[in-house]
Order: sequence, then C-alpha cells, then structure tokens
Amino acid sequence: MRYGSIYLVVRDFEKSLDFYEKVLDMKVSAVNGTRFAVFQNEGLTICLMNGYYDVQNPEKVVKRGGYYPTYDDQHVIADSENSRKIFINLGVADLRAEYDRIKSLGIANGLTPIRFIQVFSPYWYFSFQDPDGNPIEVTGAYAE
Repeated sequence: MRYGSIYLVVRDFEKSLDFYEKVLDMKVSAVNGTRFAVFQNEGLTICLMNGYYDVQNPEKVVKRGGYYPTYDDQHVIADSENSRKIFINLGVADLRAEYDRIKSLGIANGLTPIRFIQVFSPYWYFSFQDPDGNPIEVTGAYAE
C-alpha cells in the first residue's frame, strides 16, 4: 500500500481553495471543476472535496457499487461538527517568519501565539484553524 492523499470535505469550496493557496503559499496543483482540488506539496498531497457538489449536480455524477451514507453523504459530512481529531502539521525553516506571514494574511481562525512543549524533545509550534475548523499546526526552528 502507498500513501495517496488526505482530503478534507469542505463547506465553501472557493473560500477553502483561497485559504489553502494562501497558507501553503502555492497555487492549487489540479482541480476537477469545483468538486475537487489537489495541492501537491513536497510529497504531501492535501485535497479539498466540495461537500455539496454531488448533491447540487446529480446529473454529473455516476455511482456504482451501493450507497453508504457514512461515506457518500458528502453534504452531511460538510455540515457536521468538526471534531478536530486530525491535525494538519506543516513544517517551516523559520517559525517566527511563518507566524508573522500567517498572521498578516488575516485568515487564520483561532491563531495561537508561538508555543513550546517538551516531552521527549523540545518542540516549538503555533496553531490555527481552516474555514471548516480543521486544525493546522506549524512547527519549525525558533529562537526565543
């Protein structure tokens, strides 16, 4: 088995697309209309799935093999409360510079200050959320 991607089911496709282009500081790598977007970032592929596309465009969707609401009701998933059980972790060379860049964008919900934790090794990071409440953690070199 190989790693394919992680994709996020989003409520507002255009808003999320804009958010991730700004946060990742890159243009989207590929799109499938307004249904799916792919960001290929140095071996990590993060994708956005428009949770409403299939229900709004049933004439464009062909499905076979049964119907499983837990997986197939993308619009219900998009409307669900975010449990924040999965974090997107991004690494940078200069944590202070990245913190300042993210803060200046004005799009980071719940932006924390740069924080420190040490359990087995020292770890500097800050966190924020995307438009759907998915937590993003940024780590990197930092000098107090």
